[in-house]
Amino acid sequence: MDAIHSKSVFVYRQVRRALRSGSYAPGQRIDPARLAAEFKISPTPVRFALYRLVGEALIVDHARSGLHVPLLTEVALRDLYDWMECLLLMACDICAATATAKPEPLEISADGDPVVLTWQLFDAIARATSHTCLHQAVKQANDRLAPIRRATQGLFERGLEELSELHRLWQACDMPALKSALGEYHERRKQLVPSIVALLSDRSDYFH
Repeated sequence: MDAIHSKSVFVYRQVRRALRSGSYAPGQRIDPARLAAEFKISPTPVRFALYRLVGEALIVDHARSGLHVPLLTEVALRDLYDWMECLLLMACDICAATATAKPEPLEISADGDPVVLTWQLFDAIARATSHTCLHQAVKQANDRLAPIRRATQGLFERGLEELSELHRLWQACDMPALKSALGEYHERRKQLVPSIVALLSDRSDYFH
């Protein structure tokens, strides 16, 4: 059992890392047999790992059609953007009230990966609060949004510039300005929710 648990934890971390980086697209099927072959292990620990991710809402089980990366409706995607925004604004308020913020510098350059950098910045803001529950909530929302960020990069021409400004405000510990910028960041995405969902639905056709 210990060996199965150890292998399951390994697969869980590998797949979660791939989801976090946006390596899997929204709607894409995740094949347990293929993962078992890739990692050269039996299907059992792979299934344990994947159903742990189902429990975290990072994968959905469509029964007969198998396990997939979530493909959100307009309502669900707008709710997820709202949730991430609320969590980050709460984190900013906590940091401002307790002076706990210890900004961690990120290297944001023209050839940087906006998806990875966005995950890291939002995670750093939440982690600085020292509130474990808040940090965990941001991590989960971050993971759920990562595949969407990867698939929709072309919709935001100034994405890296936008991220650089958020990072600058975070480094300056300017919480009022950061909260305003985070609100604008999420509002731009919420306004494009219909286009985002349509784009993701079209792309998901390739995975069925």
